[in-house]
Amino acid sequence: MPRTIDYLFTLMSPWAYFGFDRLHAIAARHGAAIRYRPVLLLNVFSETGGLPLAKRHPARQAYRLVELQRWRAIRGLPLVLKPAGVPFDATLADCITLAAVARGFSPEAYLRAAHRAIWVEQQNLADDNTLIRLLAETGLPADLLDLARSTAIRAEYEANRDWALATNVFGAPSYVLDGEIFWGQDRLDLLDAALASGRPPYSPEGDA
Repeated sequence: MPRTIDYLFTLMSPWAYFGFDRLHAIAARHGAAIRYRPVLLLNVFSETGGLPLAKRHPARQAYRLVELQRWRAIRGLPLVLKPAGVPFDATLADCITLAAVARGFSPEAYLRAAHRAIWVEQQNLADDNTLIRLLAETGLPADLLDLARSTAIRAEYEANRDWALATNVFGAPSYVLDGEIFWGQDRLDLLDAALASGRPPYSPEGDA
């Protein structure tokens, strides 16, 4: 039976963009399924002691910009450090993921294009026309936009937040394998190793 990686993310995260292709390569190599869980990141931050970027100390904000440049080089991906239109309300763009899955489509191509649209092309993903164009470009029907606004999909989006908090996830992207959290795209090598070894999950209780 294939193992499942619960993937907690928001399109507002450049770190999710950096880790996206590597996550999918790891999952494919190990025959693992990915359960996409877009999440209300600011709510998760606030309830677990984190701060939104604008409220962080200037030293932390400056260091983040250096880290983005490092990982941009390591991953070999283009990235605009301060793209126009960021931050924005990513709720609708995130919820298209859930709408696609609900209709039996893979959201992978859409998410890849959406990441690039934000972090490379500086497009506005809070705009309906931009989202409709991305859906068309990635072979998905335009009516997913309406489904993404539905009560059922918004409830699922909220439920992902509740699941994250109940699972002790505190940031995105996070990758959860058998209850073990791998926080940040810089932990993908550890996720890869866990899948390769087949070991049981580590827990805060350790060996007790």
